[in-house]
Amino acid sequence: MSKTAVAQAIASPCPPVDLSGEAGWVPFDAPSLVGESLRFVSGDPEGNRFRVRYFRDGEQHLHARIWFGPETGGPPGHAHGGSVAAVMDEALGLAAWAAGYPIVVGNLNVSFRAMLPLEKVVTLESRVVSAEGRKVMVHGRLFCGETVYAEGECLCITIPGK
Repeated sequence: MSKTAVAQAIASPCPPVDLSGEAGWVPFDAPSLVGESLRFVSGDPEGNRFRVRYFRDGEQHLHARIWFGPETGGPPGHAHGGSVAAVMDEALGLAAWAAGYPIVVGNLNVSFRAMLPLEKVVTLESRVVSAEGRKVMVHGRLFCGETVYAEGECLCITIPGK
């Protein structure tokens, strides 16, 4: 694709994307929990960068449906690793908040498993795996079908007085 074609694809709005959840998932209003801090990744539901919709399942684990648009591009036709890491940062941190832990991310480790094609809807599942003192550990994975694109471990630190 030429530079002009890429610029035109980025400039023109992308079509609507189906971000519906699985049976048993309940939509989760993330901004009402943490406020406007989510605007970097999930703040523009019609944009060409990310489109994200959060859900909780019956066990109260956080899930997301995410679309990586043309503005997340890295290697030709694929999402940039930084865009994948940004999604992991938001979703894993939000999983801790959703579980009742007001946190900041202290350390995020992302293992990239496969290149993620642009304009693909993927699922992120996350869960709090431990909480000890001020440390909360959250794990997550970004996948579609049998293909795992990335896995993450996030050490979160609770905010004193929150």
